[in-house]
Amino acid sequence: MDWHEWHEPYEDRASPLSRRLALVQGHFAAALDRSPDGPISVISMCAGQGRDVIGVLVDHRRGPDVRATLVELDERNVAVAVARASQAGLVGVDVVQADAGTTDAYRTAGPAAVVLACGLFGNITDDDVEKTIAALPSFCTPEATVIWTRHRRPPDLTPSIRRWFAEAGFVEESFDAPPDLFIGVGAHRLVGDPQPRRPGQRLFDFVGYDILDRRGTTSPLPPGGEGDR
Repeated sequence: MDWHEWHEPYEDRASPLSRRLALVQGHFAAALDRSPDGPISVISMCAGQGRDVIGVLVDHRRGPDVRATLVELDERNVAVAVARASQAGLVGVDVVQADAGTTDAYRTAGPAAVVLACGLFGNITDDDVEKTIAALPSFCTPEATVIWTRHRRPPDLTPSIRRWFAEAGFVEESFDAPPDLFIGVGAHRLVGDPQPRRPGQRLFDFVGYDILDRRGTTSPLPPGGEGDR
């Protein structure tokens, strides 16, 4: 899978990917609106070209307050994210080229008020989804918001994902499931206690939905049907 080329459907505002992006950005903007005065820390896992975050911060009144760490492995997507942040004058956005599947990639990022895990859960195994959710309290400040996406094609994992968030100490704020998109977008708030982050912890291996499909562990998706990767 060419993860740089995969972003091309964003140029079509009617594409499933663009419609999913609008939902994610809406939840991100709402989380910023709810944030108290002062700095707002943000983490984006497998951030792609940073559209979830940068597309909101460029116009949001709280943009200057945000200190965001975007972790992405593909060097071309990193270059796009860096250029977008620079062109928007977002000095608080740090794009880190690293494997987002290990806690060591987030060494420069403290606990965050908003964590984005978009375009991730459909590209890793179910076991790794559960393990990652269980570790998310170690990325969060008290009352932090986690925004996530996952396709809903059979077998639909989103009911299990929502349950795993509850078991990890989160309460569901919203779950969007447009009937014509087969995409789920969730926003959960941490009501349990934040946890210390373990250095060197492997959260997940990014497999890719194309490879997972060949293994028979997920259903085929149309281009742009998965998430922000």
